[in-house]
Amino acid sequence: MDKGTSVGRVRGLGSAHAGAHHWLQQRFTAMGNLVLMLFLAISLALLPSYDYVTVTGWASQTLPATALALLIVSVFWHARLGLQVLIEDYVHTSGNKFALVALLNLATVGGAVFGLVSIARIALGGIS
Repeated sequence: MDKGTSVGRVRGLGSAHAGAHHWLQQRFTAMGNLVLMLFLAISLALLPSYDYVTVTGWASQTLPATALALLIVSVFWHARLGLQVLIEDYVHTSGNKFALVALLNLATVGGAVFGLVSIARIALGGIS
């Protein structure tokens, strides 16, 4: 059973077998985003009012706080996956590609940590 050309076999060219995993991660995070956003939208729509005390009281409950935290992680992970593909497809210089992916990782991790800390402060009563 021959895989590719003889030159390709010698150079080790061919599928890296990592694309399907990346593609599945994007689809799973998209589904998670959809489910969590629907839950949060319906949950917010059912609130009696949208003043500060009501919304922070709602967000400090266990289920909404957990859903918000999961949504933050899922959204930033999904954004990172999509933007990484964009960088890998359209940036051709390896140094620039590395720098942009590193910057992307720092931005997404920083944004997610900021969001999680904000939710934790609300949920644990640190916001007054």
